[in-house]
Amino acid sequence: MSILVVSVSHRSTSVAMLSRLAMDAATAGKLAGQLVTSEHIDEAVVLSTCNRTELYASVSRFHGGLDDAVLALAELAGLSVEELRTLCAVYFDEGAVAHTFAVASGLDSVVVGESQILGQVRAALALSQGQGTVGTVLNSLFQQALRVAKRVQTETEIGSAGRSLVSAAYALLGAERGELAGRRVLVVGAGAMAGLAARTAAAAGASVTCANRTLERAARLAAAVGGRAIGLDALDDELAATDVLVTCTGARSMTIGADQLAGTPVTGVVDLALPPDVSEDVHTLGISLVNLDRLAAGFEDGYDSDAVAEARALVRGEVGDFVGLRRAAQVAPTVVALRSMASEVVSAEMSRLMGRLPSLDTHERDEVQRTVRRVVDKLLHSPTVRVQELSADPDAVDYAAALRELFALDPQSVAAVMSAEVPTS
Repeated sequence: MSILVVSVSHRSTSVAMLSRLAMDAATAGKLAGQLVTSEHIDEAVVLSTCNRTELYASVSRFHGGLDDAVLALAELAGLSVEELRTLCAVYFDEGAVAHTFAVASGLDSVVVGESQILGQVRAALALSQGQGTVGTVLNSLFQQALRVAKRVQTETEIGSAGRSLVSAAYALLGAERGELAGRRVLVVGAGAMAGLAARTAAAAGASVTCANRTLERAARLAAAVGGRAIGLDALDDELAATDVLVTCTGARSMTIGADQLAGTPVTGVVDLALPPDVSEDVHTLGISLVNLDRLAAGFEDGYDSDAVAEARALVRGEVGDFVGLRRAAQVAPTVVALRSMASEVVSAEMSRLMGRLPSLDTHERDEVQRTVRRVVDKLLHSPTVRVQELSADPDAVDYAAALRELFALDPQSVAAVMSAEVPTS
């Protein structure tokens, strides 16, 4: 089985288009379930964040799997297949592995090295595991991606910097409106991003109020940062006493516009929601708006290039190791099928010999059989051991295919060995 990734991200399209492709956990799980009904797709994981929507799949055929994945995503977003194809980046096998590791490590994010993506990748995997759309291929890929991301966080300078989309947004706003210290910050939302926004603002010396549709969730977040909590029904009153508004809800029904902020002391807005919570018309009030569109298009990440290079080198090494082990594992069923074929040849030849030499006693027959099997085993030992060693090289030719061709192995025999190796539970 091969690995396929279909990616639509801030690198390939606008935030407005990403909004059409964004989905909650329930929708992502439903899409993954739909993908595995394809005859070309055996496993699927859907990752949807504020700057990417990606489909990860284990496929039996590249073109068939790609067509089915693009069609499913296009239908969900209400786009034509042709239109969606212009927005997609497609990665296959080694490229898919490299992309997965880079995404989990924060190396493909708007803010290079941000760590929030690690939790989002872990959540996407857990969702697919719970729904049964992940098997041995994607599970091993994502488990290794999570381990690689942790290595990047703990072993490189980029991981120790505590970088995030929130800190980048605050820095951009601060350059225009000054620091958060002593300011009144209203955080709308209670998810992971809202929690980070509240904690970062409080650590900077701001007075934080947390608002959410569920007051209990707002209260929990407020307690963690020493702030106040309100329900959304009190939002307008609170805006009248707010300097900086931060929104992270992702609720399609919520839109804060210029009419709602007119007459308030709000001078800056950070909108990290997808779809956006705040409309662009707040600019007419002289309010600085930092949203995902602005971050994706205009944020200049001048982070230490040496630290980035160090992290990328670590990921490249991990990709090479993973691909090598995967290639070695893929050649194993072919080796088993080859040895099975050799055993069948020995058995057939022994039956033919016994027909010609019926006078051989049991001891003589057993000795001849052992001798023939030893000869076959010795002939096969070095080539099969060597082919498994060579296959671990990511740049090696497809030795498994070469063995199948040279020995005319039945593809169904190889497939039967592979199926027998997959756990049924």
